[in-house]
Amino acid sequence: MKKKKRKKNNIKYSGGIILFSLLLFCLMIGRVIQLGTSKEIDGINLQELASKRTTRTDTISANRGSIYSANGDALAINVASYKLIAYLDSKRTTNPKRPQHVVNKEDTAEKLAPILGIEKDQILKYLSKENVYQTEFGTAGKGLNELTKKKIEDLNLPGLDFIESYKRYYPKGNFASYVVGYAKTDNDTGTISGEMGIEKQFDSVLKGKDGFITYQKDLKGYRIANTPVIEKDAEQGKDIYLTIDSNIQFFLEQAVNTSNKTYGWEWFTITVADAKTGAILGTVSNPSFDPNVRDITNYMDLLSQTAYEPGSTMKTFTYMAAMENGVYDGTETYKSGVYTTTDGTEIGDWNRSGWGVITFDKGYAMSSNVGVINIINRHMNSTMLRQYYKKLGFGKKTGIELPNETKGSLNFKYETEIFNAGFGQGITTTAIQNIKAMTPLTNDGIILEPYLVEKIVDSETGEITLENKRTEIERVASTNTVQKMISLMDDCVNGWGNTGSGYRIEGGELIGKTGTAQIAGSNGRGYLQGQEDIISSFAGLYPKSNPQIIIYASVKKPSGGSQKSVSNVVKEVVENVSKYYGNGDLNTQVQSITQYELPSLVNKKIENVKTTLDSNGMKYIIIGNGNKVVKQIPKPKEVITSNDTIFLITNDSNITVPNVWGLSSKNAKELLQELGIKVNLDGVGYVTNQSISPETPITEGMEITLNLEPKFHTE
Repeated sequence: MKKKKRKKNNIKYSGGIILFSLLLFCLMIGRVIQLGTSKEIDGINLQELASKRTTRTDTISANRGSIYSANGDALAINVASYKLIAYLDSKRTTNPKRPQHVVNKEDTAEKLAPILGIEKDQILKYLSKENVYQTEFGTAGKGLNELTKKKIEDLNLPGLDFIESYKRYYPKGNFASYVVGYAKTDNDTGTISGEMGIEKQFDSVLKGKDGFITYQKDLKGYRIANTPVIEKDAEQGKDIYLTIDSNIQFFLEQAVNTSNKTYGWEWFTITVADAKTGAILGTVSNPSFDPNVRDITNYMDLLSQTAYEPGSTMKTFTYMAAMENGVYDGTETYKSGVYTTTDGTEIGDWNRSGWGVITFDKGYAMSSNVGVINIINRHMNSTMLRQYYKKLGFGKKTGIELPNETKGSLNFKYETEIFNAGFGQGITTTAIQNIKAMTPLTNDGIILEPYLVEKIVDSETGEITLENKRTEIERVASTNTVQKMISLMDDCVNGWGNTGSGYRIEGGELIGKTGTAQIAGSNGRGYLQGQEDIISSFAGLYPKSNPQIIIYASVKKPSGGSQKSVSNVVKEVVENVSKYYGNGDLNTQVQSITQYELPSLVNKKIENVKTTLDSNGMKYIIIGNGNKVVKQIPKPKEVITSNDTIFLITNDSNITVPNVWGLSSKNAKELLQELGIKVNLDGVGYVTNQSISPETPITEGMEITLNLEPKFHTE
């Protein structure tokens, strides 16, 4: 009986297990059905989760476009950059005969120190970190170029490696730096973004658009064969060609740098524009900066972002306003010296004793404030003056292709303010506004739009996607007004004893108007009274017989308050520009310049390389007596011109100091630094002498001084 009872209990127990198993099975089937039919379980999107686990998307990075001058000279390009790392984990090494980590830290630190330019002990600190897989070497180990990378590789030290990236490089350094601007690389994403100048204004155009490739992957991350692939090519950044003429820009740079050695100042700016088109041919803001190191002291571009009281160059536009309103008579007279307003304020000429009773024409030549006051008081009002200033573009942005342009101000209401505005005090303008306002004088009264970008080119197809040209805005002056102003500006500079006589050059073809403005006090009350507390300026045309260039220059706080800091620069620039275009004929065509995309020449035999470059008419310099190229400057795929020089460093183990006579300071410095030589520059322009003779063996820590002189000399 007991056995039967136990059997019944076993049957009941087994039935329970079966029932529970069936229930559990049903639950599992239900869950499977739920998983198969539902998009979301417990707040998790199952399709998205599965996609993430099996799908991989890789970014195809777009190359940032380059910036070129009108001559085709590269002003901003991408170059490979390397970061040095060291593996410290001994587990990386599986074969002791071929170690994959740093084995001898002392030896590694000693050999790296002279190449990285830091102390051995500092390197040992990096190499002595505990419980880390790898280490870096701070700023000294970042941004390494090809030559430095090769020097380290040649040490054959185990455990060292490089991470390649790209950075923005500016081959000409501080050349037109405020126009070009600079771009920075984000260390986390590797993205290059413009932060100043053209780099910022056209960031989206230069940057292009990244592409992608999406595919199915296995557990190890490899692509699964015969599965769908979605791919979108990157849209490469476009290239931008500026209106900047490299030669004219160089004339401006060298003239300002030379003048700065004699005359100090707070800042200096000078711009040259094509008088017939409005294209900016060259512009300098000093102090300048090198975009490669960003040694910036002033983030405000003096061409378009800095507004200041212009002074007497505004008299040109006040006189034009009177002429266009039909109230100007150049033979009308007034008593110069000092004028007393109705509220008792005395406003004087720079020569408060005056020149007696003179004509308005003579008043322009002598830059008489009292002359302007009498024109306004007798024949004009604030509305007439303001409206004409606005027609010329003052008080509003010009639209020049640079970021953060300022519009200046035309705030004048009361009698004294109106008079002051007539000779450029109490109002503010920018350098580019002054350039624009001068264009009617070179285009029979029609004002032009100034511009800096010549064209934008698709870097892959060569298609021109944007091309700028002469843009007429409206007629703002009659032919008679233009001819009269040309005559007055001529007399100002070329008439003996007049205020612009310091700008006279041989032949008398430079004409213009000088300006001297007091600097407003920082408290907003009155003006500074020091001898140097001024802004001196000049707005001119050349040549007067058929103006082809407009030139505007100004300097803040010149040492000694001298106009020579401006006049010497302007005259040197004009004479060099005249010679550049051919014996004073600005219509002479400049020698045509061809472009060439540089192929990879590394590891190729010198004889073959010479044949390739000779057939394309390219200039080159061979460094060393080796039979193969181990380094080339510029890098492959870089677009250069027939004006550029290619440097080929060979596999010679005994490379000596090259002969850099005749090279530009930029090219010579770049080459010597690539060879590990520290360079000191004396002067500006092209190399006329080097302190270490050619063919001298290169030694560690070697320094060389290069004597420089301008390519073109003013006689």
